[in-house]
Amino acid sequence: MKSVLPESMGDLGAQALLANAYHLYLQPGPEILDEAGGLGAFMNWPGPTFTDSGGFQVLSLGVGFKKVIAMDKDTFRSDEVIAEKKERLAHVDDDGVTFKSHLDGSMHRFTPEVSMRVQHQLGADIIFAFDECTTLHNTRKYQERSLERTRLWAKRCLVEHGRLTQERASKPYQALFGVLQGAQYEDLRRKAARDLSELDENGTSFDGFGLGGALDKANLGTIVRWMTEELPANKPRHLLGIGEPDDLFIGVENGADTFDCVAPSRQARTSAVFTNDGRVNISNAKYRRQFAPIDAECDCYTCTHYTAAYLNHLFRAKEMVAATLATIHNERFIVRLVDQMRAALIAGEFFDLKKDFLGRFYAKRLGMNV
Repeated sequence: MKSVLPESMGDLGAQALLANAYHLYLQPGPEILDEAGGLGAFMNWPGPTFTDSGGFQVLSLGVGFKKVIAMDKDTFRSDEVIAEKKERLAHVDDDGVTFKSHLDGSMHRFTPEVSMRVQHQLGADIIFAFDECTTLHNTRKYQERSLERTRLWAKRCLVEHGRLTQERASKPYQALFGVLQGAQYEDLRRKAARDLSELDENGTSFDGFGLGGALDKANLGTIVRWMTEELPANKPRHLLGIGEPDDLFIGVENGADTFDCVAPSRQARTSAVFTNDGRVNISNAKYRRQFAPIDAECDCYTCTHYTAAYLNHLFRAKEMVAATLATIHNERFIVRLVDQMRAALIAGEFFDLKKDFLGRFYAKRLGMNV
């Protein structure tokens, strides 16, 4: 959460934070966090914590992507051009991944066992099995091979997780989630869900599941449903890297329980902020004299203390606090939306909320009059 205090995330209603195992491995290093008492203690966050396995970074380094997995085929083609021009920094084999640090060029090796050891040292409450994250560009034949590789890595993760849990019995228990791949193929997605939910290595099985991989946004709900229909109903399902408003509704509708995404904070740092009437660029000239909140219906710290005109000034003047205030607003907007979705589910009004919210939020994009 760049530019925002952990305490601010708690104040705006966030219940858990996810950290990146790959980046923490490179700096400051898992040993430092272990000595500090774990990720939560290190950053003064008292709530639950997640760490991903590093599998996404294997993809982004291995094919030369920057920070975003393509969510539709058209976007992927443009990213593919980028990939051809960049040095491949990671190479996958059946045992693990060899990669070059983007920080200093040093060489490193991640295997399922290394990922488990690193994440145990990081000390997050929920950790993820090491997986190979494929792309929409990979062939069907490669997807099949990769799915089996991820299944075998998942077995090794369970074995090592069980061993480390016993070895570090003085530490709090860490829940391990398996990660489901299979790209856009129904049979592979269902197979991944069945395979990982059935795994049991010496009494150690997955505590939950991450729904991962590059997902064709046009078929997001269908792909999520394929997986959730095969997974046990009593274990949580986490949709990895998803956080746009429409994606949240689609994920919940099809059985996802929790989400993580950098989009709200990343967009905030570029002056893109959420309102109930859609996303706007607060640095545009039209907001220079808007002496009212970004969104009059928002209860966040930013909207209750500052005007859109002030944020417009901060971004134009390149003041660092601009990112802080915009991020607080965007994160509160998304957290409050998820709170509303939870309440609507309980009240049996989820689809009414979905229709009303999305109809208004995307009205300008769709050319609708709401």
